[in-house]
Amino acid sequence: MAKLYFYYSAMNAGKSTALLQAAYNYEERGMRVLLYTPMIDDRAGSGVISSRIGLSREVVAFDGDFDLFADIKKQHEADAVSCVFLDESQFMAPAQVLQLTLVCDQLKIPVLCYGLRTDFQGEPFEGSKYLLAWADSLGEIKTICHSGKKATMNARLDADGNRVFEGEQVSIGHHYISLSRKEFDLERVSPVGYQRPEGS
Repeated sequence: MAKLYFYYSAMNAGKSTALLQAAYNYEERGMRVLLYTPMIDDRAGSGVISSRIGLSREVVAFDGDFDLFADIKKQHEADAVSCVFLDESQFMAPAQVLQLTLVCDQLKIPVLCYGLRTDFQGEPFEGSKYLLAWADSLGEIKTICHSGKKATMNARLDADGNRVFEGEQVSIGHHYISLSRKEFDLERVSPVGYQRPEGS
């Protein structure tokens, strides 16, 4: 049975490196793969997956209206596809996550998604929310906070290196650092809103 996989982490954990390595492993064995990335993430240029260690590759860029199921089905009918990879999958629309479940269930092609769970306020991204709910397999790619603890949160910094607490959820071009939940200070940052009772 083909499965939908979601590999998630905080920023700078090596998600894109892991994706490119996994795609290479398929191709080295003569298998055809398809790679996608959201058009909105153009830090390395539109339609490019790039890792911090210098690996990069041109791939298909898609926007929020792009039908992933239809495109993959068309590609598969022309020449069999062994696996599909998506980088920055947190930026997918909910319907696109549903489309990927159909790629697995109807086309029987495994799909590997790599992305973030939460934004700079600790809020889940739309794509990640549905991947966490619908994926057959969840995997964490670990990275470390400056405190030495496991980093699970993403803090946004401005051009001067100061922490940013407000703004749009999606803002390409800022600098981000990975922090543990304690260092992230979720109580202060989260829009959920909670104030501890006095004396606690």
